[in-house]
Amino acid sequence: MPSVSRCLPARWLWLCAGLVSLSAGVVGLFVPLLPTTVFILMAAACFARSSPRLHGWLLRHPRLGPAIVHWQRHRAIAPRAKRLALVSMAASFSLSLALLPSVAWVYVIVVTIWALLSLWMWRLPEMPEPVGIKVEPASSSGV
Repeated sequence: MPSVSRCLPARWLWLCAGLVSLSAGVVGLFVPLLPTTVFILMAAACFARSSPRLHGWLLRHPRLGPAIVHWQRHRAIAPRAKRLALVSMAASFSLSLALLPSVAWVYVIVVTIWALLSLWMWRLPEMPEPVGIKVEPASSSGV
């Protein structure tokens, strides 16, 4: 896990980035084409660099924490999460193609990004659904 930044302005930037990522992840819980997992993982990484208290809170969260801990420990994703991510990415990139101007180079860029992200996601190791993962309490210092 990365260490907390000693530079106060950097900590505040990491904290703001974490709050924005967490907000986008929470919105993604309710908006079908907005990914949740990637934003929650980004929030965890940002909080690890800015606020041990918020990082610990996120890791202990009953709905969000297990997937984060699972990723941090094993660099693997649950099969259901992988399927959902791949379907969501396909749907969102398809919608993007439908809404973008009919220009060949734009389509090539969008399809290339989708293919590379999908290949990366598909190749991630799979582990069973995270259940009952224990998380150590966060230290009392932090933002």
